Amino acid sequence: MTAAPTIIVAGAGIGGLTASLTLAGQGFRVLLLERAERLEEAGAGLQLSPNASRVLIGLGLEPQLSAHAIAPDALRVMTARNGQEIGRIPLREAAARYGAPYWVMHRADLQAALAAKVAQTPGIELRLGAEVTDIGRSDDNATVTFVQNSHRHQVAADVLIGADGVWSMVRERMFPEIHPQFTGRIAWRGIIDTARAPRDFEPRTVQLWLGADAHIIAYPMADGARINVVAITTDTWHAPGWSEPGDAAELAAQFSAQRWSEGARDLIAAVESWRKWALFALRDGGAWRRDRIALLGDAAHAMVPFVAQGAGMAIEDAVVLAKCLADAPADIPAALKRYESLRMPRVTRVQRTAHQTGGIYHFSGPMALARDTTMQLLGGARLLARQDWIYSWRPE
Repeated sequence: MTAAPTIIVAGAGIGGLTASLTLAGQGFRVLLLERAERLEEAGAGLQLSPNASRVLIGLGLEPQLSAHAIAPDALRVMTARNGQEIGRIPLREAAARYGAPYWVMHRADLQAALAAKVAQTPGIELRLGAEVTDIGRSDDNATVTFVQNSHRHQVAADVLIGADGVWSMVRERMFPEIHPQFTGRIAWRGIIDTARAPRDFEPRTVQLWLGADAHIIAYPMADGARINVVAITTDTWHAPGWSEPGDAAELAAQFSAQRWSEGARDLIAAVESWRKWALFALRDGGAWRRDRIALLGDAAHAMVPFVAQGAGMAIEDAVVLAKCLADAPADIPAALKRYESLRMPRVTRVQRTAHQTGGIYHFSGPMALARDTTMQLLGGARLLARQDWIYSWRPE
């Protein structure tokens, strides 16, 4: 009897954990390498539209996730200048319309549920504190060099999957000419205890405020006990790295009373501690595979977050990649080529839509007025229907 192929997954974030589960579900042996000593996510929120929640439910995670996730009633869209609601998209209808819920949750809760499932799944070995330092490839296998507990190890596998994020070492070795580019946008992230939320915040909604060169999105998470707040600004970035503590006074100055209504400014003021992140993205189309090595998630196609599909696309990648490998285990390069052909067109469209959406959110003057009028005329149901091509996706 032929032994099941072995696959190394570099990176135990959402994409890497999901990939490990989908691969094990197809009968592969998985070695999952993570450089962090512990699996823990920053205190950020996460939106999971039905295309992503459907996959997670299929992995048997609904009991764990539904205990922490919130299915919001609606997405409220408001204009910065006067706080007027210009659209209310009925997210509560998502489960009936798409056969899976629209969830908002704490990112750490999703990672914890995935990690617990990995620990219970035969065929997956997770090594923490294992930093991948080099990779190699041949016609017959892929090799990975990693350091764990100060010891250097080299292992070979049938496939290597780089799920190691926007600053992927695997991608850097495979495609040294491809680099993440700064998008000119900064994401300021903070958390509010629900008890301190502005009085007009509706606790079961996602709120989106649109303004000139900036927008705000806020939604409940952590069983409704806290609210995730993200302010996106247009700015330059000169700091080393791509994240640093944020100065609340600096952010407040960008959301002045001259341009932003009281409700939006109250939301900003309620956050006690900010961290800001420079938003970097990869070229449209991404970078996918070479020989026996493939990329997924941000390593393949990091994008701006303006259609809330970063995690969703990584989750989709994972299930498609596992299926392609299962369908052609004897011809792995062909399987990875098919994975690329299936994923690239959809991901490219999502990347471009996210970029265009960010521009629309940040309109000013007559363009902003035209945007607001159009949204009001369309109404919430038709605005939701415009997302059908994203939310209705199902694995083949």
